[in-house]
Amino acid sequence: MNPVWRRELRRILLLLATALGVGYHFNQMELAFAITCSVYIIWQWLQLYRLQKWLQQEQAGQLPSTIGIWGGIFRETQRLQQRSQKHQQRLQAIINRIQDSTAALQDAVLMVDSQGNLEWWNRAAGDFLGLQAPVDVGQPITNLIRNPLFKDYFDGVHYDEPLSIPSPVNPQLQLQFNITLFGRKDRLMLVHDITRLKQLEEMRKDFVANVSHELRTPLTVVSGYIETMDMAAESLPPRWGRMISQMSQQSRRMENLITDLLMLSRLETSHQQQPDQVAITPMLQCIAADARALSGEREHHITLDIQSDDQIKGYEDELRSAFSNLVFNAVKYTQDGGNIRIRWFHNDDGAWFCVKDDGPGIDQHHIPRLTERFYRADPSRNNQTGGTGLGLAIVKHVLLRHQAELEIHSELGQGSEFCGHFPADRCEYGPLVKEQNPGLLKEDISEDCCEGRC
Repeated sequence: MNPVWRRELRRILLLLATALGVGYHFNQMELAFAITCSVYIIWQWLQLYRLQKWLQQEQAGQLPSTIGIWGGIFRETQRLQQRSQKHQQRLQAIINRIQDSTAALQDAVLMVDSQGNLEWWNRAAGDFLGLQAPVDVGQPITNLIRNPLFKDYFDGVHYDEPLSIPSPVNPQLQLQFNITLFGRKDRLMLVHDITRLKQLEEMRKDFVANVSHELRTPLTVVSGYIETMDMAAESLPPRWGRMISQMSQQSRRMENLITDLLMLSRLETSHQQQPDQVAITPMLQCIAADARALSGEREHHITLDIQSDDQIKGYEDELRSAFSNLVFNAVKYTQDGGNIRIRWFHNDDGAWFCVKDDGPGIDQHHIPRLTERFYRADPSRNNQTGGTGLGLAIVKHVLLRHQAELEIHSELGQGSEFCGHFPADRCEYGPLVKEQNPGLLKEDISEDCCEGRC
């Protein structure tokens, strides 16, 4: 037992013994016992009252002096409060340091509670978003940032990708919002000024578009002269034949490169017009026929599997370009006599366009970068198979303009599969082709299906 409690117990026993002795002497033991207990209880209540008053003074008063167990309680309580005060001071110093460091950040930091009300922000947030303290504390963040795109992004609670919008107080500033959930659906918002990056991106787009456009005219002239020389090759020295052939080949590669660059530039800079309903079946029939023609003597086995006569809300030229890129890549990279399957089907998640081959496949570390411009999984840049390095970048941009996603599945030695997944709200599902015309499934495609395409 604690020594303090042993002393207190001895004190109580001594007090009771004294009370019984006095009561025995005056022949009033019950009265003496009752008076002693009453005095002891009153004394205990008095100590409780002193403790409460001392605690209410928040340590401003002097520590009450007393005896017995209450003296130990007072001292222990004072020690705990002093330790708690030191912890509070240490925590407050950490909070002050965090606030000072966040206030010095060039990026905006905001804290929003689970109800969407603004709790705290740093100095940069006030500059970027025009927030004012203490008026805006506790206000819904969607009332302070009045932008429909931000409201949809904030309420959607899907923060995998950042949102870029102009600043509500300075339209010249471009801000990027990154939101992270924590606690009980509280939100931490980081806002970056990406105005410089946007300007550089626009400069890059303008540069690529202008250079590509300016190169087209002189390249057309060069190609024209090369073609004229090729037509008169019989009258030229024999050694010139190989040079003219190489010049013609390289000029065609440059023309393809410029065409793809202009296509990318148009996809990035042009504003989307009203989309049309694009019929998928005739488009894929034409693409399959072109793929068979491209295969030629390599004799690929190309099958077309269209499971429903659907339509996509979009832009026919762009979709044709994206689908053609995927199909023609399969033809280029699949070995002679290989199998290529072109599929169109839909399920509960939307519509799918897939091209599968049994070619050499792609190593896994290449797959995340395949849609980058000029990136090639084949470093040799073989003239027979290698294109401009922009085909999959074009595919990615076209799919993004149609709210679709590109999925790539491949393993070395087991072929590749490229799939475009279109959301259901862009699709108008038609009847199953199986029920109407089974001949369209895995059919041999002829060039007749493309008559009148152009």
